[in-house]
Amino acid sequence: MNNFEFYSPTCFVFGKNTEKKAGEYVKRFGGTKVLIHFGGGSVVRSGLLDRVKTSLKDAAIPFVELGGVKPNPRSGLVYEGIELCKKEKVDFILAVGGGSVIDSSKAIAAGAVYDGDFWDYYRGKRIEKALSVGTVLTIAAAGSEGSPDSVITKEEGMFKRGASGDAIRPKFSILNPALTQTLPAFQTAAGITDIMAHLYERYLTNTEEVEVTDRLIEALLLTMVHEGPRVIADPNNYEARANIMWAGTMAHNNSCGVGRSQDWNSHTIEHELSALYDCAHGAGLAVTMPAVFTYQMSHNVMRFAQVATRVWGCQMDFAHPEVTAKAGIEALRSFLISIGMPKNFAELGAKEEDIPKLVNVLCRGDGRDGTISGFVTLNEDDCTKIYKMMV
Repeated sequence: MNNFEFYSPTCFVFGKNTEKKAGEYVKRFGGTKVLIHFGGGSVVRSGLLDRVKTSLKDAAIPFVELGGVKPNPRSGLVYEGIELCKKEKVDFILAVGGGSVIDSSKAIAAGAVYDGDFWDYYRGKRIEKALSVGTVLTIAAAGSEGSPDSVITKEEGMFKRGASGDAIRPKFSILNPALTQTLPAFQTAAGITDIMAHLYERYLTNTEEVEVTDRLIEALLLTMVHEGPRVIADPNNYEARANIMWAGTMAHNNSCGVGRSQDWNSHTIEHELSALYDCAHGAGLAVTMPAVFTYQMSHNVMRFAQVATRVWGCQMDFAHPEVTAKAGIEALRSFLISIGMPKNFAELGAKEEDIPKLVNVLCRGDGRDGTISGFVTLNEDDCTKIYKMMV
């Protein structure tokens, strides 16, 4: 196990009706004027936005609003939010929505106290200072409610890139599983896929002797395998929703990733798909992960065989561990298809003729040097082959 520091200061407020405490927690963490940031009409139609606003009013906290966040959040709205925060002297951002809303809020929070272009952070600059952020989560998926990370798509060039820094970890996150009960089955399944991807990206490590975090990851993957079909069959199953929501937070607050190298090639490769085609991130990952894992498998067959036996119940073939490893990857693929995720480019809406463009943006776009790094370092030829495996 490698040396590490782990800092996770977020206060999690979990359970039914907890969104009514939003004002109380903004006040507790020093907010005096709030930007409520949200997406489309669902938080309005459900009454959630009104409940949050009532909570702020009851706490005597003034606020301004900025809606319009889209899946795969865009830089244009971030710039708009930064200017609004500066104009209105906002000191706290309250994200009401899923990972896209939270990521956009984090970008605004960082940009509002920075003299340069916020995109500097998405080209590698570490975020050291930001406005405070709180969240009211409406979908279990991205884990942004507990992470130091944010992913934004820059409209000029359609570069989808990530930024990180403990300064953008939310001060508090309100997690009411009941808020996810109205989600369409496809969105629920895409969220489950994203959670599983966050776990696999940490499981694929070149660090030896990391049994504690291996077992944590395996337990959370098993939770997804158990609860996923239950919640797809019964969207109103609160207990299944609750387990999935907390697993999503645990999967990406890095408690499962400390002391070990991590992968993230699947996420990096998928980002170009959701940037170009505007597909759901989880759906893109469902197509991407099996291809990436199959391509990377020979790098460490026993790591793939281990998750195959411990999570998917595959029989270990000691004479031919690659057989077990492949069976585990196929079990993952079959599970994702069973909960309604796409299995190839066609079902995702992607096109084989776009592969050269995808690879160029992936490996060369916005200052990259021709490779991406993770469990395995991949060059343009590698990435081309992986995309072709998804067709």
